[in-house]
Amino acid sequence: MKTNLSSQITLTRIPTRYYRPENAYEYSVLTRFEKIPTSIYESADEGSITIAKEIATEIRKKQKAAKKFVLALPGGRSPQSVFKELIRLHKEENLSFQNVVVFNVYEFYPLVSEANSNIAFLKDALLDHVDIDPANIFTPDGFMSKDTTSEFCNQYEEQIASFGGIDYILVGVGHAGNIGFNSPGSTPSLRTRLVLLDNDARKEAANTFKSIENVPPSVITMGMSTILAAKNIIVMAWGENKSKLIQQTVEGKVSDSFPATFLQTVVPSARVAIDLTAASQLTRISRPWLVTSCEWDNKLIRRAIVWLCQLTGKPILKLTNKDYSEHGLGELLALYGSAYNVNIKIFNDIQHTITGWPGGKPNADDSNRPERATPYPKRVIIFSPHPDDDVISMGGTFRRLCDQNHDVHVAYQTSGNIAVADDEVIRYCEYLRDVCAKYAPSTDEVAKKAEEILHYLRNEKIEGVAEHKDVLFMKGTIRREEARAGARHSGITQDDHIHFLDLPFYETGLVKKNDISEKDKDIIKEFLVNVKPHQIFVAGDLADPHGTHKVCLDAILAAVDEIKDDEWMKECRIWMYRGAWAEWEMDHIEMAVPISPEELRLKRIAILKHQSQAESAPFLGDDERLFWQRAEDRNRATADLYRDLGLASYEAIEAFVQYKPLR
Repeated sequence: MKTNLSSQITLTRIPTRYYRPENAYEYSVLTRFEKIPTSIYESADEGSITIAKEIATEIRKKQKAAKKFVLALPGGRSPQSVFKELIRLHKEENLSFQNVVVFNVYEFYPLVSEANSNIAFLKDALLDHVDIDPANIFTPDGFMSKDTTSEFCNQYEEQIASFGGIDYILVGVGHAGNIGFNSPGSTPSLRTRLVLLDNDARKEAANTFKSIENVPPSVITMGMSTILAAKNIIVMAWGENKSKLIQQTVEGKVSDSFPATFLQTVVPSARVAIDLTAASQLTRISRPWLVTSCEWDNKLIRRAIVWLCQLTGKPILKLTNKDYSEHGLGELLALYGSAYNVNIKIFNDIQHTITGWPGGKPNADDSNRPERATPYPKRVIIFSPHPDDDVISMGGTFRRLCDQNHDVHVAYQTSGNIAVADDEVIRYCEYLRDVCAKYAPSTDEVAKKAEEILHYLRNEKIEGVAEHKDVLFMKGTIRREEARAGARHSGITQDDHIHFLDLPFYETGLVKKNDISEKDKDIIKEFLVNVKPHQIFVAGDLADPHGTHKVCLDAILAAVDEIKDDEWMKECRIWMYRGAWAEWEMDHIEMAVPISPEELRLKRIAILKHQSQAESAPFLGDDERLFWQRAEDRNRATADLYRDLGLASYEAIEAFVQYKPLR
């Protein structure tokens, strides 16, 4: 079973020489805008294995010299795959941690429970699985009294110094360019200290504490001075949602408004390790024509022309030879002879992405359409990672497919149960209790269960502990019925076309989920074989902050990989949508479905059927807009971009990219 096929999607778009230069000269040319040495890997797994092996090598060197190896570790998602590889090296290749000293980069303060502490995360993710001496683990105390914090921070610095400083520190880049919790305004001279968390930082920490209300008001963090003094600083970033942060860190100006840029001042001790998606905003990946000769294909030409239009403020058909020459695109003039020839090519290319028939228009010439005219009607599966991603990301297209009489199935991959607030369950339990008292007073089993759940939520629930199974059932049921309502509103009339797959990886009762397994893949595979669709829609929105979309996509792609040679599958097209967290870039869009003002209103209603997610959803991320607002803003922005390029003006557009199984 191939478990990480989503990481391969970008490889068809980026020539290897852009991220793996053949020699030092090519590297210097390609990285002329990069101020920190940056290694780009094809996947997070590849990068994590490389980092873990480097750490292992350094640990063993220190062991031979009978010295301690001082390692500073953060929390968050970025280091988790490194930790997994270190555990494997310990168990399978006898890597000992007896000489390793670990310092926790930060700890939340004050803590109510150790369950959500950063040190608890580090123990669960790494330290409890290796042979490190507990006496060699140092961490800020999240329970200390307030009048001792200043003294403790000084002692923490002294402890680090007593071991000769930090040999190796792993860090990520936060939403505001923070390293650790050194937020904008931090200076390179600051040491370990107590920091009050601003609202944005608390939102970022909400994934750990499930809701922003549970996040402690402050954190004890290593200062920039402490971090910059480390002998080796590795900045890790995996995934598209980190791409803008990495571009600013590596190519931006040094400024205390973006503390990660201070790493530019301590090269070569500071290095950056990223995957291709996190590298997508770096100049050598996003605008390679500014640093080297290009391997021009249709997508890269389209990206360059869209960039040129935005730079000059002109629509495509008004670009001139002078525009091309003055902005580094003279190669295209040499290839096509004139700006006019390139303009017409790209204008037609983008125009042909637009279709009001996402399932294909019957009895029509489909040679320039993104979807086939036949067969008609098509069997269609819309996969939705959470129970609302279908309507948030492609609600207009969903309705259009149903209105055009295709046989549409929707499959919700996870229950989404942890994303329901306790208040929602309390409301429904009180409703159940009152209904039972009115209509079934003689049988009190349901009412009794409702009272048990109410008592648990109000008096017994402990944060950080797996959710009670009855509460999970209630939360899952709330989301299931909201999903039914949204699907029916979008046009599905048959209940047996609404499927709840409840993939096992999700059902932990905690924010932390299990890895993808054969069971997850087999559930998807069996479903696909039973329906045998002509068309599949999947979530390609890998910027999802809690990672569920990626796992769900990997499960689908793993299943597809095993059946891709079946005759029916050879005739099936797979379309990837985005919406809640990001939108497809113009150079990748292959199908653009216009949405009228009325269809956009109906899409909003479908999203609002998910009442538990309307305003109280625990995982809204660092975007303050509600999901319906995000969806409308992104759909309108896509339509505006088409208009600005000189194409027709629409109210909104939903965009799709085709996935072709790897051969």
